[in-house]
Amino acid sequence: MKTISGKILKKLGWKITGDFGGLKKSITIFAPHTANIDAIYGKLGFTELGVKFKFLSKKELFFFPMSLVMKQFGSIPVSGVKDKNAIYQVADLLNNTDELHIVVSPEGWIKRVTKWNKGFYYMAQKAHVPIVVAYLDYEKKEMGVKDRIYDSADFNEVINQINHIYKDVKGKCPERFAFHEV
Repeated sequence: MKTISGKILKKLGWKITGDFGGLKKSITIFAPHTANIDAIYGKLGFTELGVKFKFLSKKELFFFPMSLVMKQFGSIPVSGVKDKNAIYQVADLLNNTDELHIVVSPEGWIKRVTKWNKGFYYMAQKAHVPIVVAYLDYEKKEMGVKDRIYDSADFNEVINQINHIYKDVKGKCPERFAFHEV
């Protein structure tokens, strides 16, 4: 591990696996998201992978002084589904840059949910970028990229692929993680 982030992860016993395969843009899903500390490990891991990235975070987290921390962390505030929603906001962002990976936790919360937010899927479609499947496995103490999905024509097919990819991954609080039920 070559960066300070990588050295910190190595000191904590974590290993980075996989890569972005030369992709310059993507919607990157990051799961399981079962504890607040996942964001710190994610930040360290994506920095070590050497990609330009931003996290999507709920706009409700952007209040003073927390907004200063969130922006420094690399988070972008997004709103729900009204007006200029996150799907359009992210598609515009990706379409107006040469390199950027938008990181999303599709579960939306650090609690158990069986219906993931489909926004990541629509963002990838609207921006015409692949979905990178990134992970954080506390049991194996590894994180990184598991796979890339280029064909997002059918949501159920995509979510079945994602469920299969995450089948052996254990979050910090495994009881809080559930696959999207089709």
